[in-house]
Amino acid sequence: MLVNGRDLANQAKQSIEEIHCHELALLLTQEIILIDVRERHEVDTGMLPGAVHISRGVLEMQLDTHPAVAHHSNPLEVMAQQPVYLYCRSGVRSALAAESLQKMGFKRVFSLAGGIQAWQEAKLPVVNAKT
Repeated sequence: MLVNGRDLANQAKQSIEEIHCHELALLLTQEIILIDVRERHEVDTGMLPGAVHISRGVLEMQLDTHPAVAHHSNPLEVMAQQPVYLYCRSGVRSALAAESLQKMGFKRVFSLAGGIQAWQEAKLPVVNAKT
């Protein structure tokens, strides 16, 4: 059976947890693992405060480079003990990424519902990307 991208994303959303903008905004006062999975040219337009950029295409292979855990001897194990928040432009790629991290063994992974588009529509802050 052939499945299109939209259907694949909808299936992923059935097996992951989404977080809404205002819920995530409240968490930004804490140190959290927040990953922007968009492409570099998208990130250059702005990011959520405190986010680290790891493109969707390399996420699984570069998770252990996240600054919050990179200095540990087993960074993925340390990261898997914490909630991980992902976002993209509209919430599709981050849902697929969240599903992938769950398959890797992560238990508390969240995708931002509606992505940065919903965040900006809610008039929440965006910062310049760190280069």
